[in-house]
Amino acid sequence: MAVTLTQAAADRVDTMIAKRGQGIGLKVSTKTSGCAGFSYEVGYADEITDQDQVFESHGVKVIVPEKSLPLIDGMELDYVKESLLSEGFVFNNPHVKDSCGCGESFSV
Repeated sequence: MAVTLTQAAADRVDTMIAKRGQGIGLKVSTKTSGCAGFSYEVGYADEITDQDQVFESHGVKVIVPEKSLPLIDGMELDYVKESLLSEGFVFNNPHVKDSCGCGESFSV
């Protein structure tokens, strides 16, 4: 499977990398955190290591460390802008069984 982006998410990543002036894609990983067990980490990728899996979605590279892949394989990232003050990535992860009340962490 893969980790994919919607067109809106891919457009946002392209825009932010262009503003930043460097980067080869979006890095998506997980870490042990929060009351539910895991949280997402999203950032720019400036390099790809041997421990990374690379997917491409709408022309944007999505880099996922192998250790995070079992938790997010099949996930789709969307980018939603509801208003001038409310925007961000939405994680549509088929593996999530539960999440904490604040939405910051999840369990599988």
